[in-house]
Amino acid sequence: MSFTVIAASPQCPSTTLAVATAAAEALADATRLNGGYQLVDLSVLSRRLLLPEPSAAVEDAVEQVLTADLILVASPAIKGTYSGLLKVFVDRLPTGAMRGAAALPLLVVDSPRDAAAVDRYLGPLLLELGAVVPAPGLAIDRSEPTGTAGALRRWAREVAMVLRERPREPVPAMAGTG
Repeated sequence: MSFTVIAASPQCPSTTLAVATAAAEALADATRLNGGYQLVDLSVLSRRLLLPEPSAAVEDAVEQVLTADLILVASPAIKGTYSGLLKVFVDRLPTGAMRGAAALPLLVVDSPRDAAAVDRYLGPLLLELGAVVPAPGLAIDRSEPTGTAGALRRWAREVAMVLRERPREPVPAMAGTG
């Protein structure tokens, strides 16, 4: 199973990148993925994403997403939703780019009141791209770093259980509302 992580913070380094890699490691451990994961750090690609000429780095990142079986999409909550950088990247993906893949939304929020945005906006975006979203999204409060590791381990165990029960054939994506 190929596993790709998209970290969609415009800042480098970022809390989102740290949380995304910690979540990926917890998930790789819980699902016993021997190959680990590939990281697409959009902060590194940000200058290339809007250029009119092709970029090998952007095309490689798109290819990682197109061939992944499992995709973790981590974004900071910005203005009540996911980052514009993530939107610019997904606009580069073809229709149905995540069809057949399981995608997991993760949002790093500044306040608990922003937590609902993970399932209200990020989850439906992944459904629109054709992914199956097998578990509710996870919101991590950036002001509570001490609770993050335990929350990620619990989340990873729950997701691993859901993924084991997931049918082998791709499940048609349902239209997200939001």
